[in-house]
Amino acid sequence: MIRRFASNKGAVIGVLILLIVIGLALSADLLFPRGPWAMVQRPFLVPFTMDGFPLGTDTLGRDVAAGLVHGARVSLLVGLVSTIVALAIGVPLGAVAGFYGGWADEGAMRFTEFFQTIPNFALAIVLVAILEPTLTSITSAIAIVSWPPVARLVRAEVMAVKRREYVDAARLAGLSNFRILTGEVLPNTVSPIIVMASLMVATAILLESSLSFLGLGDPNAMSWGYMIGAARTVIRSAWWLSFFPGVAILVTVLALNLIGEGLNDALNPHLSRKGTA
Repeated sequence: MIRRFASNKGAVIGVLILLIVIGLALSADLLFPRGPWAMVQRPFLVPFTMDGFPLGTDTLGRDVAAGLVHGARVSLLVGLVSTIVALAIGVPLGAVAGFYGGWADEGAMRFTEFFQTIPNFALAIVLVAILEPTLTSITSAIAIVSWPPVARLVRAEVMAVKRREYVDAARLAGLSNFRILTGEVLPNTVSPIIVMASLMVATAILLESSLSFLGLGDPNAMSWGYMIGAARTVIRSAWWLSFFPGVAILVTVLALNLIGEGLNDALNPHLSRKGTA
């Protein structure tokens, strides 16, 4: 699997880009110890015109580069944590629905459909507005709108796997349903879950940026969406204030999508070759 993944140039490029973003996020305090909120120069300093401020300054004289690096930490944290929470909700629910069927399946799917009837972004806005904009509420809202597709995917995979011969053999061996589900069925559904998780992180970053752009981000946390939202009134006179964070979002989401495609090809080589043929 690793060799197949490494043979995908796009996936390797995505990993390299993501590692750079993660490295910058982890070293944010070392690179910019004064933080992203410090006013360090005159406002509207044009990029590449003064040493020490390669990306210029914003409307209040804050370093744009510091905002980008510290914003990477917020975006990655929200994307990763919200995805983990969504998986923690969707995987067990979908597994129980697909394995047991009957009333468990009906109840779980009707519950899932209730969340899917409301557009994800609209529901996230309502939840954040009710809970007040904080990193915790934003992460929770994104997780709540992200788990239904996970539950449906896991349900479909479990329904397919539970009909395999080795599952019948486990039943004949006297294993309990719980042990069969956790030991035989779920491990064989990991591949599509991993692929979907990588794409969910990218979607979560976009959702967080959109919420921050609308003014529903945490006011105490610098993020890429906040930077774009704060610069929208001066986009004609100070293009760099929205351009650089927009590029950061684009590159990070693109890297995650490339990784997701590479994982899909590596974990499902027969399907990828069939699709190519």
